Amino acid sequence: MATTTVHPVDEVLPVPRLAALGLQHVLVMYAGAVAVPLIVGRALKLTPEQVALLISADLFCCGLVTLIQSLGMSRWFGIKLPVMMGVTFASVGPMVAMANQVPGPDGARAIFGAIIGAGILSILIAPVMGRLLRYFPPVVTGTIIAVIGISLMRVGIGWAMGGPAPLAQSVDVPKLVAMVDGAKATAAAAAASVAPGASAPVMKLPGPIPMLDNLNYGALDNMAIAAFVLVVILLITRYSRGFLANISVLLGIVAGCVLAVALGKMGFDKVGKAHWFDVVTPFAFGVPTFDIVMVLTMTLVMIVVMIESLGMFLALSDITGKPIDQTELSAGLRTDGLGTLIGGLFNTFPYTSFSQNVGLVGVTGVRSRWVCVSAGIIMVVLGMLPKMAALVESVPQFVLGGAGLVMFGMVAATGIRILANVDFKNNRHNLYIVAIAIGAGMIPLVAPRWSQQMPHALHPLLESGILLTAVAAVALNLYFNGSKGGAADAIEAAKLAEAH
Repeated sequence: MATTTVHPVDEVLPVPRLAALGLQHVLVMYAGAVAVPLIVGRALKLTPEQVALLISADLFCCGLVTLIQSLGMSRWFGIKLPVMMGVTFASVGPMVAMANQVPGPDGARAIFGAIIGAGILSILIAPVMGRLLRYFPPVVTGTIIAVIGISLMRVGIGWAMGGPAPLAQSVDVPKLVAMVDGAKATAAAAAASVAPGASAPVMKLPGPIPMLDNLNYGALDNMAIAAFVLVVILLITRYSRGFLANISVLLGIVAGCVLAVALGKMGFDKVGKAHWFDVVTPFAFGVPTFDIVMVLTMTLVMIVVMIESLGMFLALSDITGKPIDQTELSAGLRTDGLGTLIGGLFNTFPYTSFSQNVGLVGVTGVRSRWVCVSAGIIMVVLGMLPKMAALVESVPQFVLGGAGLVMFGMVAATGIRILANVDFKNNRHNLYIVAIAIGAGMIPLVAPRWSQQMPHALHPLLESGILLTAVAAVALNLYFNGSKGGAADAIEAAKLAEAH
């Protein structure tokens, strides 16, 4: 009697083992999964309840899209490999730029509209993405990932300091009023002595605008807690192995929260008021609005994301020993687009495969996609527990600051690791690609208002260092190297990108 051999990828493990291994995947990705709604929600200046809603929606959609990707939904969607889906950090720059332009629920609706449009376009272009792979060799992808990390470091440092840099000082209004009144009196006295027909003197302030230091910005006790979180992460990483090392960031945040509670700097009032169970509903912020420039901006982000996913899928095929064809690759990339569409509908953000979970597959040797199916179910359940989202939202910014330095710094380090394998010795043009592309990405960081003389509609694109880097790196690589690169380069880069 013939027996049918089941590939390890399709092997259904016992339920207790599936649950344990699935929870392991959830814990590995959890800190990264909730980071984006925290960043964007606070950039939009949403209320704590609205930020908690974003977190719930994010966890719910993480699980839902993971189920589609790992379980499969017809031959059109789902690569049917052990893939965990999460919000991509690549989308943060453009979304924060949009949030700065239009904060509040109006900005949220504009962001969700851009995400929905990008999701639809991504589904349509997914089958041709394989042909674009040669335009994204490691010199391009490594540079983009490095700038993603560098751009996000500003957020992590802001968390540790107590907010973005402009909050460090505020105008001393009483002194400014007194200064203006004095300048007016001086100008009036001077005008009285001016001869008839002569021009009146211009009023000038006697000095710079008086500012007050914000006592909550850079507070030493808060920075000490951020440093404590960083030290805990480093200790766990140095002295533990395997699973514990993989969740060091999450454990560092938990340790920071314990210390913050002990010092009276973290409360649970919002957790107590939150419901135990609730259903995530679409359009919680109202009907999305659509702006063509914002849609195209987010679509450009999705092209970069899908190129990364393509390399990730090829690497995962190599790790698991299961060959995948062009049809399966297209199904996986379509799911990136479908996940992004679902994200926009359910008040969350663009989705991609999480590479740290791909690394976990290689570390554990467990290749079954049903482990990620069980992890997806766990994420869906977490997304319907508002108390969990309220707990995450209650974590003080300075606690997240210590973890953010590690999370976002590791993204930058991953880009550097990919670039370390680029041939700079025999191809000096690669140096120019990296140098100029990083320089382009730094423009919005060091000169935030550099585009103020340009059309307002272009600001979301021009204020994203990540997008500027992507455009510059692709264009310069075409100029210097042509359309070189292929699947082998993508697989190698994807294997190195375990922190992104």
